[in-house]
Amino acid sequence: MTIQTSEATTMIRQAMKAEMLDVETEQALARAWRDERDHQALHRLIRAYMRLAVSMAGKFKRAGVSQSDLIQEAMLGLMKAADRFDPDRGVRFSTYAVWWIKAGLQDHVMRNWSIVRTGSTTSQKSLFFNLNRVKAQIEREAMAHGEEMDSYQVAEKIASEIGVSLSDAQMMMGRMSGSDMSLNARQSQEEEGREWQDLLEDENAEGAEVVEKRRSQSFLRKEIVEAMKDLSFRERYILSERSLAEAPRTLASLGEEIGLSKERVRQLEAAAFQKMRRTLEARGVGVHDLVS
Repeated sequence: MTIQTSEATTMIRQAMKAEMLDVETEQALARAWRDERDHQALHRLIRAYMRLAVSMAGKFKRAGVSQSDLIQEAMLGLMKAADRFDPDRGVRFSTYAVWWIKAGLQDHVMRNWSIVRTGSTTSQKSLFFNLNRVKAQIEREAMAHGEEMDSYQVAEKIASEIGVSLSDAQMMMGRMSGSDMSLNARQSQEEEGREWQDLLEDENAEGAEVVEKRRSQSFLRKEIVEAMKDLSFRERYILSERSLAEAPRTLASLGEEIGLSKERVRQLEAAAFQKMRRTLEARGVGVHDLVS
């Protein structure tokens, strides 16, 4: 927690020191990236709007996700916006970036709010971020008029106010009515009480091996994410597009986008992997762990 708080504080301080761009400079930087793939221009544009990303991340601080993670997600959204921004459309970059940042933050919060997937459709997202506010308003109005409403009537009102189906409203109310409970929790207060997981039947004779393998994979993913922080923006972008994307990019397409030859992109990718390998080995993660 202390490390995450420190990271968040550092990012906030960096954002507060960022320069303020006028319209002409902003347009010039955006065109330099779009037309010439000028990475310095791209980085300057991103740094100038770090303040916007930090500010938007702060609006989600009550969602139960660490501030550091929220700011990092907001920065990813900002990077995506900067990469795709077209200065000839006649809108300010901040207006365009808000959508990307907000979308990234909402997806991150919904992925991490509960162990159980909360929802991914437009109506489910709208419910997730507005249900408590609308529900409180409906209950206040009912109380002011001396009315009593059961859960079904409240769900009907919520569905009508937000513009979703009654079934979606009831589903989300149920999911958000309580927090996740650990299977390691005991069924009783007694020290010898059984844990809830003891009631689960393991049909797989190698269940312990599967659990251990998943833990190892989770550990490796976290270590890889940490190692990627030591790479440059271009190196992270190449590795992400080549190895982490659902549809991996070719060396040729990346080279055309970045303005480099196919062979140079391959060299950068190999160098980035070597840099990550050294970082991981320094953290005690061996190469055999990565390929096992």
